[in-house]
Amino acid sequence: MSDAAARILLLSHSHAFGPFRVGSHHYARTLAESGAEVVHLSTPVSLAHRVTGRIDAHTLATLPRGPMRDEAGVTHLVPLTIAPVPYGRFRVDRELRRHGIAERFDAVLIDQPLLWHESVRALTGRLVYRPTDMYPDGVKHAQQQRIVAAADAVIATSSAVLRALGDLTLPTLVIENGVDAERFTASSAGGARELLCVYVGALDGRFDWNQLGAWARQHPDVRFIVAGPGQAPASLTSNVEMLGAVDYDQLPALLQQARVGLLPLSDDPLNAGRSPMKLYEYLAAGTAVVTRETPVLRADAVSGVYTYRDGADADAALRSALAHPSPNIAGMRRAAAESWGAKTAQLQRFVFDLTQR
Repeated sequence: MSDAAARILLLSHSHAFGPFRVGSHHYARTLAESGAEVVHLSTPVSLAHRVTGRIDAHTLATLPRGPMRDEAGVTHLVPLTIAPVPYGRFRVDRELRRHGIAERFDAVLIDQPLLWHESVRALTGRLVYRPTDMYPDGVKHAQQQRIVAAADAVIATSSAVLRALGDLTLPTLVIENGVDAERFTASSAGGARELLCVYVGALDGRFDWNQLGAWARQHPDVRFIVAGPGQAPASLTSNVEMLGAVDYDQLPALLQQARVGLLPLSDDPLNAGRSPMKLYEYLAAGTAVVTRETPVLRADAVSGVYTYRDGADADAALRSALAHPSPNIAGMRRAAAESWGAKTAQLQRFVFDLTQR
Protein backbone atom coordinates (compact mmCIF):
# COMPACT_ATOMS: atom_id res chain seq x y z
CA MET A 1 0.00 0.00 0.00
CA SER A 2 1.29 3.48 -0.87
CA ASP A 3 1.03 5.96 1.99
CA ALA A 4 -0.16 8.59 -0.53
CA ALA A 5 -3.27 6.47 -1.17
CA ALA A 6 -3.94 5.80 2.51
CA ARG A 7 -7.11 6.56 4.46
CA ILE A 8 -6.22 8.84 7.38
CA LEU A 9 -8.42 10.08 10.23
CA LEU A 10 -7.48 13.16 12.23
CA LEU A 11 -9.27 13.62 15.56
CA SER A 12 -8.73 17.29 16.34
CA HIS A 13 -9.49 19.79 19.08
CA SER A 14 -10.57 22.50 16.59
CA HIS A 15 -12.82 22.67 13.53
CA ALA A 16 -11.77 24.60 10.44
CA PHE A 17 -14.76 26.94 10.21
CA GLY A 18 -13.67 29.70 12.59
CA PRO A 19 -10.93 32.35 12.47
CA PHE A 20 -8.09 30.04 13.55
CA ARG A 21 -6.11 27.39 11.70
CA VAL A 22 -4.33 24.72 13.73
CA GLY A 23 -1.84 22.02 12.86
CA SER A 24 -4.40 19.33 12.12
CA HIS A 25 -6.01 21.56 9.48
CA HIS A 26 -2.70 22.00 7.68
CA TYR A 27 -1.80 18.32 7.93
CA ALA A 28 -5.22 17.34 6.62
CA ARG A 29 -4.93 19.68 3.64
CA THR A 30 -1.37 18.66 2.77
CA LEU A 31 -2.09 14.94 3.14
CA ALA A 32 -5.16 15.25 0.91
CA GLU A 33 -3.19 17.17 -1.70
CA SER A 34 -0.66 14.32 -1.73
CA GLY A 35 -3.43 11.88 -2.65
CA ALA A 36 -4.55 10.50 0.72
CA GLU A 37 -8.20 10.13 1.65
CA VAL A 38 -8.50 12.32 4.75
CA VAL A 39 -11.29 12.70 7.29
CA HIS A 40 -10.96 15.51 9.85
CA LEU A 41 -13.30 15.08 12.83
CA SER A 42 -13.22 17.79 15.50
CA THR A 43 -14.52 18.25 19.03
CA PRO A 44 -18.34 18.08 19.07
CA VAL A 45 -20.23 21.32 19.52
CA SER A 46 -22.66 20.53 22.32
CA LEU A 47 -25.99 22.06 23.23
CA ALA A 48 -24.25 23.54 26.27
CA HIS A 49 -21.77 25.36 23.99
CA ARG A 50 -24.63 26.74 21.92
CA VAL A 51 -26.86 27.82 24.80
CA THR A 52 -24.10 29.48 26.82
CA GLY A 53 -22.70 31.34 23.81
CA ARG A 54 -19.30 29.62 23.91
CA ILE A 55 -19.73 29.35 20.16
CA ASP A 56 -21.09 32.51 18.53
CA ALA A 57 -24.10 32.52 16.22
CA HIS A 58 -22.07 33.39 13.13
CA THR A 59 -19.66 30.48 13.58
CA LEU A 60 -22.51 28.12 14.41
CA ALA A 61 -24.24 29.10 11.17
CA THR A 62 -21.10 28.25 9.16
CA LEU A 63 -20.71 24.73 10.58
CA PRO A 64 -21.65 21.98 8.13
CA ARG A 65 -24.50 19.69 9.12
CA GLY A 66 -22.80 16.44 8.27
CA PRO A 67 -19.70 15.60 6.22
CA MET A 68 -18.34 18.44 4.05
CA ARG A 69 -15.58 17.92 1.48
CA ASP A 70 -13.42 21.02 0.95
CA GLU A 71 -11.44 22.15 -2.09
CA ALA A 72 -8.35 20.22 -1.02
CA GLY A 73 -10.38 16.99 -0.75
CA VAL A 74 -10.57 16.82 3.07
CA THR A 75 -13.84 15.54 4.51
CA HIS A 76 -14.69 17.64 7.58
CA LEU A 77 -17.06 16.41 10.25
CA VAL A 78 -18.12 18.65 13.17
CA PRO A 79 -20.50 16.63 15.38
CA LEU A 80 -23.39 18.34 17.13
CA THR A 81 -24.24 16.76 20.49
CA ILE A 82 -26.39 17.33 23.55
CA ALA A 83 -23.71 16.90 26.23
CA PRO A 84 -20.04 17.93 25.97
CA VAL A 85 -17.50 15.17 25.48
CA PRO A 86 -16.50 13.03 27.24
CA TYR A 87 -19.57 13.25 29.49
CA GLY A 88 -22.15 12.26 26.89
CA ARG A 89 -22.56 9.12 24.81
CA PHE A 90 -20.54 10.39 21.84
CA ARG A 91 -18.21 7.93 20.13
CA VAL A 92 -16.14 8.54 17.02
CA ASP A 93 -16.99 5.19 15.43
CA ARG A 94 -20.72 5.77 15.85
CA GLU A 95 -20.48 9.25 14.32
CA LEU A 96 -18.62 7.90 11.30
CA ARG A 97 -21.14 5.10 10.88
CA ARG A 98 -24.06 7.52 11.18
CA HIS A 99 -22.78 9.46 8.17
CA GLY A 100 -21.85 6.43 6.08
CA ILE A 101 -18.08 6.90 6.42
CA ALA A 102 -16.08 3.66 6.44
CA GLU A 103 -14.65 3.06 9.91
CA ARG A 104 -11.31 1.48 9.03
CA PHE A 105 -8.29 3.73 8.48
CA ASP A 106 -4.64 3.14 7.66
CA ALA A 107 -3.71 5.66 10.35
CA VAL A 108 -5.49 7.67 13.04
CA LEU A 109 -3.88 10.77 14.54
CA ILE A 110 -5.53 12.15 17.68
CA ASP A 111 -4.67 15.47 19.32
CA GLN A 112 -7.89 15.97 21.32
CA PRO A 113 -7.88 13.81 24.47
CA LEU A 114 -11.61 14.40 24.95
CA LEU A 115 -12.36 12.43 21.78
CA TRP A 116 -10.77 9.29 23.20
CA HIS A 117 -12.80 6.15 23.71
CA GLU A 118 -11.34 2.65 23.69
CA SER A 119 -13.27 1.97 20.47
CA VAL A 120 -10.93 4.36 18.61
CA ARG A 121 -8.22 1.71 18.88
CA ALA A 122 -10.25 -0.60 16.62
CA LEU A 123 -10.37 1.97 13.81
CA THR A 124 -6.76 1.47 12.76
CA GLY A 125 -3.56 -0.53 12.96
CA ARG A 126 -1.57 2.69 13.44
CA LEU A 127 -2.80 4.91 16.26
CA VAL A 128 -0.67 8.00 16.87
CA TYR A 129 -1.15 10.49 19.68
CA ARG A 130 -0.19 14.02 18.61
CA PRO A 131 -0.26 16.18 21.77
CA THR A 132 -0.20 19.94 21.18
CA ASP A 133 -0.46 21.07 24.82
CA MET A 134 0.43 19.90 28.30
CA TYR A 135 -2.36 18.53 30.49
CA PRO A 136 -1.01 18.28 34.04
CA ASP A 137 -4.36 17.35 35.60
CA GLY A 138 -8.08 17.07 35.05
CA VAL A 139 -10.16 15.12 32.56
CA LYS A 140 -7.78 15.70 29.65
CA HIS A 141 -4.87 14.38 31.70
CA ALA A 142 -6.77 11.18 32.50
CA GLN A 143 -7.83 10.72 28.90
CA GLN A 144 -4.29 11.40 27.71
CA GLN A 145 -2.95 8.61 29.89
CA ARG A 146 -5.44 6.22 28.33
CA ILE A 147 -4.43 7.27 24.82
CA VAL A 148 -0.72 6.83 25.51
CA ALA A 149 -1.39 3.35 26.93
CA ALA A 150 -3.20 2.36 23.72
CA ALA A 151 -1.17 4.24 21.08
CA ASP A 152 1.50 2.90 18.75
CA ALA A 153 3.52 6.13 18.76
CA VAL A 154 3.60 9.78 19.82
CA ILE A 155 4.31 12.85 17.68
CA ALA A 156 4.55 15.91 19.94
CA THR A 157 4.63 19.54 18.85
CA SER A 158 7.53 20.37 21.17
CA SER A 159 10.14 18.64 23.30
CA ALA A 160 8.52 20.15 26.41
CA VAL A 161 5.16 18.60 25.52
CA LEU A 162 6.86 15.25 24.94
CA ARG A 163 8.75 15.37 28.27
CA ALA A 164 5.50 16.12 30.09
CA LEU A 165 4.26 12.65 29.10
CA GLY A 166 6.93 11.03 31.25
CA ASP A 167 9.05 8.01 30.35
CA LEU A 168 7.66 6.31 27.26
CA THR A 169 8.57 2.98 25.70
CA LEU A 170 6.75 3.55 22.39
CA PRO A 171 8.30 5.36 19.38
CA THR A 172 8.28 9.16 19.67
CA LEU A 173 9.02 12.13 17.46
CA VAL A 174 8.88 15.91 17.83
CA ILE A 175 7.56 17.91 14.87
CA GLU A 176 7.06 21.56 15.69
CA ASN A 177 4.31 23.51 14.00
CA GLY A 178 5.03 24.87 10.54
CA VAL A 179 3.81 27.56 8.19
CA ASP A 180 1.91 27.89 4.93
CA ALA A 181 4.81 29.94 3.60
CA GLU A 182 3.34 30.58 0.16
CA ARG A 183 0.26 32.14 1.73
CA PHE A 184 2.07 34.43 4.18
CA THR A 185 5.21 35.46 2.31
CA ALA A 186 4.98 38.88 0.67
CA SER A 187 5.32 38.80 -3.13
CA SER A 188 7.62 41.82 -2.99
CA ALA A 189 10.06 42.88 -0.27
CA GLY A 190 9.13 46.57 -0.61
CA GLY A 191 10.57 49.32 1.58
CA ALA A 192 10.92 49.65 5.34
CA ARG A 193 7.57 49.28 7.08
CA GLU A 194 5.88 51.68 9.46
CA LEU A 195 6.25 51.34 13.22
CA LEU A 196 3.48 48.80 13.58
CA CYS A 197 3.40 45.80 15.93
CA VAL A 198 0.78 43.08 15.52
CA TYR A 199 -0.51 40.21 17.62
CA VAL A 200 -2.85 37.64 16.07
CA GLY A 201 -4.37 34.80 18.07
CA ALA A 202 -6.35 33.82 21.12
CA LEU A 203 -6.86 36.32 23.93
CA ASP A 204 -7.14 33.91 26.83
CA GLY A 205 -5.12 33.37 30.00
CA ARG A 206 -1.99 32.62 27.97
CA PHE A 207 -1.88 36.23 26.68
CA ASP A 208 -0.10 38.91 28.74
CA TRP A 209 -2.22 42.07 28.61
CA ASN A 210 0.05 43.78 31.15
CA GLN A 211 3.09 43.42 28.92
CA LEU A 212 1.22 44.66 25.87
CA GLY A 213 0.05 47.69 27.83
CA ALA A 214 3.59 48.41 29.02
CA TRP A 215 4.95 48.32 25.47
CA ALA A 216 2.21 50.66 24.27
CA ARG A 217 2.96 53.18 27.03
CA GLN A 218 6.72 52.99 26.45
CA HIS A 219 6.31 53.52 22.70
CA PRO A 220 3.54 56.07 22.07
CA ASP A 221 4.84 56.57 18.50
CA VAL A 222 4.24 52.88 17.65
CA ARG A 223 0.88 51.44 16.57
CA PHE A 224 -0.16 48.17 18.19
CA ILE A 225 -2.84 46.00 16.56
CA VAL A 226 -4.43 43.06 18.36
CA ALA A 227 -6.47 40.64 16.24
CA GLY A 228 -8.47 37.93 17.95
CA PRO A 229 -11.79 37.28 19.66
CA GLY A 230 -11.98 38.71 23.17
CA GLN A 231 -12.25 41.84 25.27
CA ALA A 232 -9.40 44.24 26.01
CA PRO A 233 -8.77 45.90 29.39
CA ALA A 234 -10.09 49.45 29.61
CA SER A 235 -6.64 50.70 30.64
CA LEU A 236 -5.03 50.31 27.20
CA THR A 237 -3.70 53.46 25.56
CA SER A 238 -5.01 54.98 22.33
CA ASN A 239 -2.18 53.51 20.21
CA VAL A 240 -3.62 50.01 20.72
CA GLU A 241 -6.24 49.00 18.16
CA MET A 242 -8.51 46.00 18.69
CA LEU A 243 -9.64 44.36 15.45
CA GLY A 244 -11.57 41.42 16.86
CA ALA A 245 -11.45 38.08 15.03
CA VAL A 246 -9.84 38.36 11.60
CA ASP A 247 -10.58 35.84 8.85
CA TYR A 248 -7.64 33.54 8.12
CA ASP A 249 -7.58 34.63 4.48
CA GLN A 250 -7.07 38.27 5.56
CA LEU A 251 -4.13 37.59 7.90
CA PRO A 252 -1.31 37.73 5.32
CA ALA A 253 -2.26 41.25 4.21
CA LEU A 254 -2.43 42.38 7.85
CA LEU A 255 0.93 40.87 8.81
CA GLN A 256 2.67 42.13 5.68
CA GLN A 257 2.05 45.70 6.88
CA ALA A 258 3.76 45.15 10.23
CA ARG A 259 7.35 45.65 11.29
CA VAL A 260 7.07 43.40 14.38
CA GLY A 261 4.97 40.37 15.31
CA LEU A 262 4.28 39.95 19.01
CA LEU A 263 3.98 36.85 21.20
CA PRO A 264 3.44 38.31 24.70
CA LEU A 265 3.03 35.04 26.55
CA SER A 266 1.82 35.12 30.14
CA ASP A 267 3.32 33.04 32.94
CA ASP A 268 0.63 30.40 32.43
CA PRO A 269 2.56 27.09 32.72
CA LEU A 270 0.86 25.83 29.55
CA ASN A 271 2.91 28.34 27.55
CA ALA A 272 6.11 26.41 28.36
CA GLY A 273 5.34 23.73 25.78
CA ARG A 274 3.63 25.76 23.07
CA SER A 275 4.90 25.70 19.50
CA PRO A 276 3.06 28.77 18.18
CA MET A 277 2.33 28.70 14.46
CA LYS A 278 2.35 32.48 14.60
CA LEU A 279 6.14 32.48 15.00
CA TYR A 280 6.72 31.26 11.43
CA GLU A 281 3.70 33.07 10.02
CA TYR A 282 5.13 36.32 11.35
CA LEU A 283 8.55 35.55 9.90
CA ALA A 284 7.13 34.45 6.54
CA ALA A 285 5.24 37.76 6.33
CA GLY A 286 8.50 39.67 6.79
CA THR A 287 8.18 40.84 10.40
CA ALA A 288 10.71 40.61 13.17
CA VAL A 289 9.34 38.79 16.24
CA VAL A 290 9.29 39.56 19.96
CA THR A 291 8.34 36.67 22.25
CA ARG A 292 8.70 35.70 25.84
CA GLU A 293 11.44 33.09 26.12
CA THR A 294 10.28 29.53 26.80
CA PRO A 295 11.94 26.11 26.57
CA VAL A 296 10.65 26.07 22.96
CA LEU A 297 11.05 29.71 21.90
CA ARG A 298 14.62 31.02 21.85
CA ALA A 299 16.30 34.13 20.50
CA ASP A 300 17.66 34.14 16.94
CA ALA A 301 18.77 37.68 16.10
CA VAL A 302 19.91 36.66 12.61
CA SER A 303 16.34 35.64 11.74
CA GLY A 304 14.90 38.55 13.70
CA VAL A 305 13.56 36.71 16.74
CA TYR A 306 14.10 38.57 20.02
CA THR A 307 13.13 37.16 23.42
CA TYR A 308 12.63 38.48 26.94
CA ARG A 309 12.25 36.73 30.28
CA ASP A 310 10.15 39.28 32.15
CA GLY A 311 9.08 42.91 32.08
CA ALA A 312 12.57 44.11 32.95
CA ASP A 313 14.04 43.15 29.55
CA ALA A 314 10.88 43.18 27.41
CA ASP A 315 11.35 46.76 26.27
CA ALA A 316 14.91 46.06 25.11
CA ALA A 317 13.64 43.11 23.05
CA LEU A 318 10.99 45.26 21.37
CA ARG A 319 13.50 48.03 20.62
CA SER A 320 15.81 45.49 18.98
CA ALA A 321 12.96 44.10 16.88
CA LEU A 322 11.88 47.59 15.78
CA ALA A 323 15.47 48.28 14.70
CA HIS A 324 15.82 45.01 12.77
CA PRO A 325 16.07 45.40 8.96
CA SER A 326 12.57 45.72 7.55
CA PRO A 327 11.10 43.76 5.91
CA ASN A 328 12.80 40.82 7.58
CA ILE A 329 14.24 38.95 4.59
CA ALA A 330 16.32 36.59 6.77
CA GLY A 331 13.18 35.65 8.68
CA MET A 332 11.32 34.96 5.45
CA ARG A 333 14.06 32.54 4.41
CA ARG A 334 13.96 30.88 7.84
CA ALA A 335 10.19 30.39 7.62
CA ALA A 336 10.42 28.87 4.14
CA ALA A 337 12.34 25.94 5.64
CA GLU A 338 9.45 25.21 8.03
CA SER A 339 6.72 24.57 5.46
CA TRP A 340 3.79 22.29 6.20
CA GLY A 341 4.79 20.27 3.15
CA ALA A 342 8.11 19.37 4.77
CA LYS A 343 6.44 18.68 8.13
CA THR A 344 3.84 16.43 6.51
CA ALA A 345 6.46 14.43 4.63
CA GLN A 346 8.28 13.83 7.92
CA LEU A 347 5.04 12.80 9.62
CA GLN A 348 4.12 10.40 6.81
CA ARG A 349 7.50 8.67 6.89
CA PHE A 350 7.30 8.17 10.63
CA VAL A 351 3.68 6.99 10.71
CA PHE A 352 3.89 4.55 7.82
CA ASP A 353 7.16 3.07 9.06
CA LEU A 354 5.28 1.89 12.15
CA THR A 355 4.46 -1.80 12.25
CA GLN A 356 0.73 -2.14 11.74
CA ARG A 357 -1.21 -3.97 14.40
